[in-house]
Amino acid sequence: MSEHFADDIIDRRRLRRKLTFWRVAAVVVLLAGLFAIAFASISRDEFGAKSRPHVAKIRIGGTIGMDEKLIDMLDKAGNSDAVKGVILSINSPGGTTTGGEAIYEAVRKLADKKPVAAEVGTLAASAGYMIAAATDHIVARKTSIVGSIGVLIQYPNFAELLDNVGIDVQTIKSTPLKAEPGMFDTPPPGAEAMMRRMILDSYAWFKDLVQERRDLTDAEIAAVADGSVFTGRQAVANKLIDAVGGEEAARQWLTSKGVAEGLKVVEWKKEEPASGLLSSMAIARWLGLDLSQKTALEALQQRLFLDGLISVWHGAE
Repeated sequence: MSEHFADDIIDRRRLRRKLTFWRVAAVVVLLAGLFAIAFASISRDEFGAKSRPHVAKIRIGGTIGMDEKLIDMLDKAGNSDAVKGVILSINSPGGTTTGGEAIYEAVRKLADKKPVAAEVGTLAASAGYMIAAATDHIVARKTSIVGSIGVLIQYPNFAELLDNVGIDVQTIKSTPLKAEPGMFDTPPPGAEAMMRRMILDSYAWFKDLVQERRDLTDAEIAAVADGSVFTGRQAVANKLIDAVGGEEAARQWLTSKGVAEGLKVVEWKKEEPASGLLSSMAIARWLGLDLSQKTALEALQQRLFLDGLISVWHGAE
């Protein structure tokens, strides 16, 4: 009995050692695979298509805000010796004026180093058009929507609703125009005039920017800077864009600026947040999971809750 018991103990120990070995081996293989994936995601850009001469394609879409990642990508494209030209693929209804201004300045900085063209998809309106105007050549489809040069501010006012339900919101402030217009009472005299002065100042800046970039006369800018939107065909006639077409038309212009005709178009994408080599986003991408799309609620929040003055076209997208 004792011999069988001793043999059982020895067998169990052997089995335990084997299981431990295979568990450790599986962990090592898994870690090696993950490191290989992370390294491949890094080296693919550094040693792949982006390391060879190419035309960089950068997408600018959705509601525009202060986008530091996009600005950083534009800066890197400008400093890359491999980038010979840039196509901005724009599909945006606009967004905040400050966000549009920041990206506009980044595009102008890029255009000082490389030829840059804008390719309008469905829509380049308001701050979206502001960014397109920063390039040196704009193309759009015949039925694209272009324009909406203007600025607005929107704020809710619940004064009447609060009166109906018997709620009185009291506010103590240093001066009548502090934090006005507010949401909970009727704006005091001068509040709306103050906001209008701000809007008209930003509008004048936007209008002058377009007039300078598109080389328009006073009469020509007055005709297009009333907030109107135009089809691509109308935009050509109004000198808001340079030609009707898509990516190929943008490529033709780049070729006329000395960019080699046969260069590959390589899409640049924003760098994804990572806490290290094994970021969840990088692993998810290599596993075929698409985590780039916002939820409907996130998209709605981004569209509705914009800080500051906005330059946005509210048509259906």
